[in-house]
Amino acid sequence: MERWSGRVALVTGASSGIGAAVAYQLQDHGVHIVAVARRVDKIEEAVAKARTDAKTRGRYHESKAKPGKLYAKKCDVSKEEDILALFKWIKETLGGVDILINNAGLVKMAGTTNASTEDWKIQLDVNVLGLSICTREAVQNMRARGVDDGHIIHISSTAGHEVLTCHIAMYCAAKSAVRALTEGLRKDFVEHKSNMKVTCLCPGLTRTELANNFPNINIEELYKLPYLNPEDVGDAVLYALGTPPHVQIHEIIIKPVGEQ
Repeated sequence: MERWSGRVALVTGASSGIGAAVAYQLQDHGVHIVAVARRVDKIEEAVAKARTDAKTRGRYHESKAKPGKLYAKKCDVSKEEDILALFKWIKETLGGVDILINNAGLVKMAGTTNASTEDWKIQLDVNVLGLSICTREAVQNMRARGVDDGHIIHISSTAGHEVLTCHIAMYCAAKSAVRALTEGLRKDFVEHKSNMKVTCLCPGLTRTELANNFPNINIEELYKLPYLNPEDVGDAVLYALGTPPHVQIHEIIIKPVGEQ
């Protein structure tokens, strides 16, 4: 991870859960973090809480690096104008990004026959189109600056490998699309003879706010099942980023032990 110290990472969906955990883990390894979310006022608090929670669980790893700076910025990744304004700010203020963590995600109870078009659309706008626009802008910024060792990491889900229930079929479809976009980007890098990398991480049940979108689920009962903590996914991010230049971790499926 030493080679990333002093460089810039953009983390979307950083106001809670996996995004907040990844932000503090990278920051503690000396990476400057642009942490974005719709709830910009929650970001710094969420990143600090994620660090504290990891320490409480005995899952905090001290780094010898000087901590990077944290820039909290408002951005709704379902809105292209927000993303373009964000990248303009990054270019003018920090020069550009070297790492992109596409973590922002949204799930709704929306099956194939009983959901509104709006519930389908917002999931595709955030999970697929928002991710794609961020990726396009990050890669174009890297190429314009001559950065050839950048890394794009998509946070997908095990829902991208199987339809867990008919009630979240559109979410599963969106996460499956993220896996296809990962391979498409890898082939784009090959075509451009680039040394940039792309990784797709697919966690199973993770204790985050995402499940709060399910109105009929008892959260206490849900987390009696085996689950991951956000820093477990963050560890996989660090692993992918820490591999030698000739090694690309293309996809990782992360499940809690005992998951049904």
